[in-house]
Amino acid sequence: MPRRSRLEPGCSAALLTVLLSIAVPAAGGNAAPAAHGARFTLSSPDLRPGGSVPLAHVYNRNGCRGRNISPAVAWRHPPAGTHGFALLIFDSDARGGWWHWLVIDIPAGVRSLPAGAGAADGNGLPAGAVQTRNDWGLAEYGGPCPPPGPPHHYHVLLYALGAPQVAVAKDAPAGAVAAAVHAAAIAEAEITVVYGR
Repeated sequence: MPRRSRLEPGCSAALLTVLLSIAVPAAGGNAAPAAHGARFTLSSPDLRPGGSVPLAHVYNRNGCRGRNISPAVAWRHPPAGTHGFALLIFDSDARGGWWHWLVIDIPAGVRSLPAGAGAADGNGLPAGAVQTRNDWGLAEYGGPCPPPGPPHHYHVLLYALGAPQVAVAKDAPAGAVAAAVHAAAIAEAEITVVYGR
């Protein structure tokens, strides 16, 4: 993957700090308790927390030879007051960070996304959900593809939102979308995985 993030010109250091705080929560995460005491959790049959990203979910360009299929994810126990969700995938080891997938406006009644939902046609997404541009510049899933060297950490971040839609232009740069999601979030859950080549 390129070593530079596509932050817009003039992106302040404060905004970058906010974006990195989104992607790297404190140890143990900050998943909020649901109204009945259960914790807001994210899981995936395709990604083992702390494990390596399978080749099926690795990028298929720029020297990487994966299948670029977005992983299946599921979540439970959103907190009271949840009106929608957003799912973001972030590489915190890329220089400046790198956004791989951004899905916003997921309806409040949805509890999972199937594998392949991140295809460019968006047919696997629930009605109303929107993919915005990642740092590859594409409104679709773009899997891991770090430069040769130490493995990178990929944070799969699910946000419970206090509004049904994120107040951001659908063609906004990835960093701006992430900041808008963070502003609307009332809880988050995370899976962290690694990939290197």
